[in-house]
Amino acid sequence: MAKVERFAFHVPSLEELAGVLQKGLKENFADAQVSVVDCPDLTQEPFNFPAKGICGKPRIADVGGVPYLIPLVQKEKVYDLNTVAKDIELPGAFILGAGAVSSKVLGINAELIPIVQAKSEKKPAVNGSYVAQINPADKGCLLEKYSSKYTDCEFGLLANLYASEGQPGKVIEVKANGRTGELNFVSCLRQTLEKHYGEKPVGMGGTFIIQKGKAKIHIMPPEFSSCPLNTDEDVNNWLKFFEMKAPLICQPVIVSRDPGFDLRVEHTHCFSHHGEGGHYHQDTSPDSVQYLGYFQPAELLFRIDRPQETHLVGRD
Repeated sequence: MAKVERFAFHVPSLEELAGVLQKGLKENFADAQVSVVDCPDLTQEPFNFPAKGICGKPRIADVGGVPYLIPLVQKEKVYDLNTVAKDIELPGAFILGAGAVSSKVLGINAELIPIVQAKSEKKPAVNGSYVAQINPADKGCLLEKYSSKYTDCEFGLLANLYASEGQPGKVIEVKANGRTGELNFVSCLRQTLEKHYGEKPVGMGGTFIIQKGKAKIHIMPPEFSSCPLNTDEDVNNWLKFFEMKAPLICQPVIVSRDPGFDLRVEHTHCFSHHGEGGHYHQDTSPDSVQYLGYFQPAELLFRIDRPQETHLVGRD
């Protein structure tokens, strides 16, 4: 059994959060509007998620970590989203986020875009996840639905996950257009929260769409590095970077400040309906970019299988 640590986040009201985020976004975007709305039906286009919403017992799980990937991979680190749902005390949870595939299942390394309704006593799991890998044919992006080839809910090495009961309800809607600052959309949200709430960690997750523009995205190569990746430069030379076009549907997991659990404080993966996806870094078309997102503050943090030996390389 993996060790599970638990922490209660500071949970501001949606109205308070909306005000805080709008103020911060306006320092980084030409136009920003944040309001409290009813969550749209996420089973509909463009999301096509297995659950209608992101409400109900919201929580964040940080599983494993980058130290299991670099400097050298620890392939035995394999996890299951159904087990994670139980570990976070929410069997049957609807889970969104960013992680790595199980190389034991796929035989290669790749980006996982987890979108899973975990199994419960009454229902089997519904796996709507995507995999983004390097296409062996042309070295471009190959994005596939996980369930087109696999029947499990496994992942490997690391994942940052936002989980809820998948219910409809009130959420924070964020619209931001025209980036004027240096920060990416997720970093702007996180740093705004950290600046305002300081020592009181706030967690947040959900989904957002890059509606217009292009973005810098990476995909890990299919082979793990045989020589140690000891610096961020080593990691960036190993990763494959692409410019991908909107619309991109992104699953962010945000923690304003690490309360001492060796967290990855922001991690976002995305997919699309035009064959592109991976790990989001930044939009590359600041003037024309348009973001639309739906977020919910998390009540609890669960740290699962925290690495004993750690470092801060490769956390971007």
